[in-house]
Amino acid sequence: MASLADIGLAAAINILSAIAFLVAFAILRLQPFNDRVYFPKWYFKGIRNSPTHAGAVRKFFNLDCRTYIRFLNWMPAALRMPELELIDHAGLDSVVYIRIYLLGLKIFVPLTFLAFAVLVPVNWTGGTLEHTRNLTFSDIDKLSISNIASDSNRFWAHVVMSYAFTFWTCYILHNEYKVIASMRLHFLASENRRADQFTVLVRNVPPDPDETVSEHVEHFFCVNHPDHYLTHQVVYNANKLASLVEKKKSLQNWLVYYQNKFERYPKNRPTVKTGLWGMWGNKADAIDHYSSEIEKLTKEEETERERILSDPKSIMPAAFVSFRSRWGAAVCAQTQQSSNPTLWLTEWAPEPRDVYWHNLAIPFVEITIRKLIMAVALFFLTFFFMIPIAFVQSLANLEAIEKVFPFLKELIEADAVKSFIQGFLPGIALKIFLIILPSILMLMSQIEGYTSLSSLERRSAGKYYLFLLVNVFLGSIITGTAFQQLSNFLNQSANNIPKTVGASMPMKATFFISYIMVDGWAGIAAEILRLKPLIVFHLKNTFLVKTDSDREQAMDPGSLEFASSEPRIQLYFLLGFVYSVVTPILLPFICVFFGFSYLVFRHQIINVYNQNYESGATFWPDVHRRIITGLIISHILFMGLLSTKGFGESTPLLVALPVITIWFHIFCKNRFEPAFIKFPLQDAMVKDTLEKATEPTLDLRSYLHDAYIHPVFKDEDFYRSSAIEEEENNPLVATKRNSRLSTPVHSKLGSEFGSENEA
Repeated sequence: MASLADIGLAAAINILSAIAFLVAFAILRLQPFNDRVYFPKWYFKGIRNSPTHAGAVRKFFNLDCRTYIRFLNWMPAALRMPELELIDHAGLDSVVYIRIYLLGLKIFVPLTFLAFAVLVPVNWTGGTLEHTRNLTFSDIDKLSISNIASDSNRFWAHVVMSYAFTFWTCYILHNEYKVIASMRLHFLASENRRADQFTVLVRNVPPDPDETVSEHVEHFFCVNHPDHYLTHQVVYNANKLASLVEKKKSLQNWLVYYQNKFERYPKNRPTVKTGLWGMWGNKADAIDHYSSEIEKLTKEEETERERILSDPKSIMPAAFVSFRSRWGAAVCAQTQQSSNPTLWLTEWAPEPRDVYWHNLAIPFVEITIRKLIMAVALFFLTFFFMIPIAFVQSLANLEAIEKVFPFLKELIEADAVKSFIQGFLPGIALKIFLIILPSILMLMSQIEGYTSLSSLERRSAGKYYLFLLVNVFLGSIITGTAFQQLSNFLNQSANNIPKTVGASMPMKATFFISYIMVDGWAGIAAEILRLKPLIVFHLKNTFLVKTDSDREQAMDPGSLEFASSEPRIQLYFLLGFVYSVVTPILLPFICVFFGFSYLVFRHQIINVYNQNYESGATFWPDVHRRIITGLIISHILFMGLLSTKGFGESTPLLVALPVITIWFHIFCKNRFEPAFIKFPLQDAMVKDTLEKATEPTLDLRSYLHDAYIHPVFKDEDFYRSSAIEEEENNPLVATKRNSRLSTPVHSKLGSEFGSENEA
């Protein structure tokens, strides 16, 4: 059982590790040859094209001693940029993300002072542990609720503090939700024109025997949105073509590599093996081989492109529909289009770089089935995740290895090899699984059929949070795997579950303190060092980079990785809420995590991270909901803990806490969440009116005509349907549908009336 001295030693080790990482970063970032690793964002923006250190700077090393004296100046620089300027520089998504860390500081710093002023003295003077015979305890236990005797009136202090902590948290959450909702609306109102402001994604377009999907979409919106419909772009199933384009791009990179190599050493033509992964097969001239492969792929590309544009089956029952105004798009995106609520489904289109094109080809009905299958898979992955780990670890069993590879018996029996296999491989198997877990969860979200990168990340973050909640939080409190926990929970009354978990909480405080220091202190310091991107960049720069374009591609700015980083933040919120009343000594460690992380990630979004998309902070309701979930879990576990302490009279008061918290969440959801889902018609009209006044000659059709074309068609003369050409030149749309009353109808109303009847 860890004592204060043990925790102090661990803190010293982690602080020294963090300082070592920070010093290494501060020195490495000053070197000119690392400039593209630690400041890639400025290069991508075109603001920086070479190291900017003053003084005696050489090509590789900074020889100006004065810069090393100020090696920590990146810290105040990270805080200096105003928030509005930071939004222009890095986007609203990035700014709201780092506000999560700021939110943690706003919540837990006051709670820490209050807990140390009230609860720590109450716990320390409890004296129960010291008067209990044959009990081993530490100084940390004396600071926790464990030091208070059962049925003691001292528990009233914890009950009162639980209310105070909850009200303070709700107050801060309300203010933050209000601020961020205002920031989002201001951002949408003030940002420059974007294609997604005028466009909706329409899915589940009903089939029509007499018209193509493109014609059917055009007629429907010309009739139902006659004053606002502008144009549309149908969705093609171009997944195979996209894979060919990607493969061709990879081959072209290899071709450039070997051409550059040949230019450097013209006496020797480079060769390559034509077999699997270039490791087997016959040798061939590398330049001729890749030129030939690229030529073959180019022909396949042309054939596949022609097939897509000529085959009606390659057109999916979906389209991006653009309108003449933001107001018209808002009306369409936020209303039901048909009497059948499963047809003509509309939603705001993601911005073009946010579209996940691969999933647009999935039929709508299939998406429901996929989501059900992935929900079942997530359950098994969460509660049975030790099964694949056990399988991999079984490969490290000496008898199994000797049975498969009997000729290695003598080598395996050697003491050093034996210790390595039994002691190292099982742990590394678990570590590898946890590293690839976010990728597994992202793949599951992709299978579910979400159509934007932002929604994929939000969904993956929800899965990862569930996994951390069950396997890290509950798995650490209750010894055993998640499957064993599930078995225990199923075999006992639901009323006993909070008691089981609550009784174990105080005993695990030291474990979580160690976890916070390793993951939240040293881990965050390692994030700013960017050791992996640093090594990869220099390897590419040494062996692959020959031009400025190559050097830009070698830079890996990375991103915030919301799908994996945000659930980790939520784990710290959960730990803070759970232990704020039980073991307050944990709170300062959490405050250090939030403060240090805010500083580091503010620096990263200013200088490093690239923004893959801009969703306008649509993820914030998910963040708020998970914080509320952590708060409710802390209430339930606190009730369970007090019930084991013989303080049952507090139960009616404590039951009110989760009820109040849930009511607060419902209030915030109704008050603020619509700002993250819908676009106010009033704001849309204001922005449209302003744009008409300032740009009366704007050709919106030209601006939108290729915004939502699949990237593989961007550089080609894209197919333009005759229906669209006709709509541009004729306000009355002729339908090819056979009317029950007469021949083709030229009235918009008559055309759509027939459509609805046949649909």
